[in-house]
Amino acid sequence: MIEPGNSTTSTGTTQNTVPPTVPLTVGVEEEFLLVDTRTFRVVPAAPLVLATAGGLPGELHPEGTRYQVEISTPIAHSAATLRAELAALRRTLGRAARAHGCRLLAAPSPVVAVEGPLHLTDDEPRQREQHRRFGALTDTLVSCGRHIHIGTLDVDTAVAVSNRIRPWLPTLIALAANSPFWGGRDTGHASWRAMAWSGWPSAGLPPHFTSTAHFRRSVQTLLGSGAALDTKMVYWDLRPSGHWPTLEIRAPDMSPDIDSAVLQAELARALVSTALREIAERRPEPAVRDDVLRLARWRAAHDGLEGFGLDPYTGTELPAADLAEALLDLVAPDLAAAGDLDHAAKTLAGLLRDGSGAHRQRVAFARRQDLTDVLRHLTDETEDF
Repeated sequence: MIEPGNSTTSTGTTQNTVPPTVPLTVGVEEEFLLVDTRTFRVVPAAPLVLATAGGLPGELHPEGTRYQVEISTPIAHSAATLRAELAALRRTLGRAARAHGCRLLAAPSPVVAVEGPLHLTDDEPRQREQHRRFGALTDTLVSCGRHIHIGTLDVDTAVAVSNRIRPWLPTLIALAANSPFWGGRDTGHASWRAMAWSGWPSAGLPPHFTSTAHFRRSVQTLLGSGAALDTKMVYWDLRPSGHWPTLEIRAPDMSPDIDSAVLQAELARALVSTALREIAERRPEPAVRDDVLRLARWRAAHDGLEGFGLDPYTGTELPAADLAEALLDLVAPDLAAAGDLDHAAKTLAGLLRDGSGAHRQRVAFARRQDLTDVLRHLTDETEDF
């Protein structure tokens, strides 16, 4: 079993911070594709669907392309409330999509190739400039992730916490892996989205920050080099939010299973809580080599939950299931304190028993070697809550 507390301490550290005196909150952003009810091909119906859905301001949004819609939950204090909000927003969007001959697809990719020119959300000057500057990289905008916000954290605290939880990003990727098919073929990876999205110069693993000033310089370097148009384009897997007093975990694939979404949020909040306690106790940060962590991220994207991963502290190859259970063990006290341990343990056990989203997609494909079966499976799972 992994024992990060036994690792050698790292050199540069952020300033000491004090944990918040109020319970941590959680909010989730989920991105969906819109597919035709009959053909399961993506359709650029987002403006129509969003207009029909209505909803409260700030909860339903357009995304980078007109094939996509996004939901943002209100701030939640409990996993039960979060689950109810996710279900209600999914239900609202699902009804609106059906009204326009569409269904929601909670998947990182359209599975099959997108035909014709890309339908960007081109009524926004920012989207046009992004396409002009980054060219074919914008093809990867037709992909969906799940972003988890943990608050309330000031930027100093968020930076310090980021350093401590970044070694677990590969395990979060493996748990959520749900994009084996991309452009009509099996990529040989469980999360091809993690690999495709890494093509952006502002994406991938965040640096280890020696201070808040270092974090700010890193962001300014991205902007000054042209790698990002603005702070919204800081696409790191983990970042202090540029707009909210939160730490944002952006690594996970979008997946249809709503309980897996809640599990990711529970683990993220517990990781932050654990890190805050370690900071308050002045426990040293375990040393993590960036080259090992980069390889661990790739291995998680390649193997998913069914294969092997790398211990981020030692580089030792371990079953991905062992890494997932090690994460659960690490944060179990904080899960229990939040009332989330039973749900998290039960959901993880179900994933280990039934397989990740990537595994279930491949099972659906194996029956007839037909990608339509994969798309039907994904849309059915999206609506099954």
